[in-house]
Amino acid sequence: MNIALILSGGTGARLGADIPKQYIEVGKRPIISYCIETLSAHPMVGGIQIVADPAWQDELRGWLARWDTRGKWRGFSGPGKNRQLSILNGLEDIRRYADDRDYVFIHDAARPLLSPQQITDCLQGVAGHDGLMPVLPMKDTVYASKDGKRVTSLLNRSEIYAGQAPEVFCLGTYYMANCQLLPEKILTINGSAEPAVMAGLDVVMIPGDERNYKITTRNDLEKFRERMERGAV
Repeated sequence: MNIALILSGGTGARLGADIPKQYIEVGKRPIISYCIETLSAHPMVGGIQIVADPAWQDELRGWLARWDTRGKWRGFSGPGKNRQLSILNGLEDIRRYADDRDYVFIHDAARPLLSPQQITDCLQGVAGHDGLMPVLPMKDTVYASKDGKRVTSLLNRSEIYAGQAPEVFCLGTYYMANCQLLPEKILTINGSAEPAVMAGLDVVMIPGDERNYKITTRNDLEKFRERMERGAV
């Protein structure tokens, strides 16, 4: 079984809005509803777990009643001190009803343009591996700087990729990789794949989707709003 873990515990502070960005309405519906609907409708997704602040869970139940069209929602998990601890909370709850051999599909609520094809590509591509992540190639020349002021070296652009959500991992091995970072090291983790890579797990890459961007800034929000107003999918 494949379980989608939607991360919706963030505050969206960088956007400067009154409410978390994933709950802002675009096209007369909250941003989070777009990925809920897409994941619920996909035949390869067997369940949905959502990390969300308790203050928003009643509101989310109402949205789930409308946008979880296949009734796949399994429950809420509480947010942690950082993104990775939120993921760990979700993993612990998922392990109560899923098998450690199942896969967990980690996605950001603020990435509303997740496509059915990307879901299929991820869940098919991870078979036989510990994990998978979509990546985008670097288009610009990439440099390293040790002090943030002077160029230290030129990096090989062909060997550098930008990681994207969603990431998919074997539930049991990924859970253990996260537990190995407790209690302090997990607080330094910035990306979902980091614990897997640090544990030496077999993580493969597939091409990412530039359209599946994360709404982080007000410009991102406006770009998505304009897209929805045009009726683009």
